[in-house]
Amino acid sequence: MIGTMQELSTAVSSAPDSSDRGHVWAVVLAGGQGIRLRELTRHVYGDDRPKQYAVLTGSKSLLRQTLDRVSRLVPRQRIVVVTMAGHSAYVTAELKHEAPAPHVLEQPRDRGTAAAVLLAAHWILARDQAAVMVVLPSDHFVGEDEPFMGHVGDVLGFLDRQGDRIVLLGAEPSEPETDYGWIELGEPLPGSGPSQLYRVRHFREKPSQAMAEELYRAGALWNTFVFASRATVLVEAGSDCLPALHERLVRLSKFLGTEHERWAIRQAYELSPRANFSQAVLERCPRKLAVVRLSAVSWRDLGTPRRVVKTLGELGMQPAWLSTLQPSPVLAAR
Repeated sequence: MIGTMQELSTAVSSAPDSSDRGHVWAVVLAGGQGIRLRELTRHVYGDDRPKQYAVLTGSKSLLRQTLDRVSRLVPRQRIVVVTMAGHSAYVTAELKHEAPAPHVLEQPRDRGTAAAVLLAAHWILARDQAAVMVVLPSDHFVGEDEPFMGHVGDVLGFLDRQGDRIVLLGAEPSEPETDYGWIELGEPLPGSGPSQLYRVRHFREKPSQAMAEELYRAGALWNTFVFASRATVLVEAGSDCLPALHERLVRLSKFLGTEHERWAIRQAYELSPRANFSQAVLERCPRKLAVVRLSAVSWRDLGTPRRVVKTLGELGMQPAWLSTLQPSPVLAAR
């Protein structure tokens, strides 16, 4: 969904000052394999690099764009990039000029987004018991960084007052997309601040076409998978919804920050169940959720070649590789 930029200065001025937010951490999820975009990244680079390490829109990789965006609100020393074993060469190349460089937390294997989020929560909590986490995927397009992070700042202000929530950022849908999560809005929450927050009536991950059309007509929002919460709340949610995974991760506490950390994480992941955070946690605890409606922000999940090409067209961008891209069934995929 590509829109127009409006009221940037208002959005930025409404964001709380991050200078006194010494317990705010950002978690950038960069462990995906980018399988659905592999044909496109292979065309651009000649290798199978995951999409977050590719330059697809603009002059920087999607990961670098995400890091630059979140650095407007969170200092680099409190940014954690969650990666996957096998990505180290890409990560090193991306971060070699960063000073200070963000933390890199490498997962030994793919256990799904739930493990990535909750591992980061345990890792951060071992260092900061008062931590508040902002979680952001690294493979999305955001057209207007300042108002986007302004909304994130508003969410942090809300969590100062009501710290028992997981607060999602929801985007206005442009079509009844079945590949996204959908957020059904409840009543407005009092004391929200500049960005109005709402209770969440239901969270529905990747609904059927009929359900997506119904949600679209009802004014539900797309889940951007950008959210914020206290680390303790996320760990508690993991304990309630994914006890087998929680039991593996909670044992890490005595090893995190020591020379045995990498070994302990490998052991924890060896028998951990695979789980999707949206399905396993967000769908199961709507009462813990709140949502902010993004405004003055262009957002799209660049999960498929079709979305990448569509975004480039709407931006008026013509990278050299685009002219040599041949139509294929993969490009036609949503």
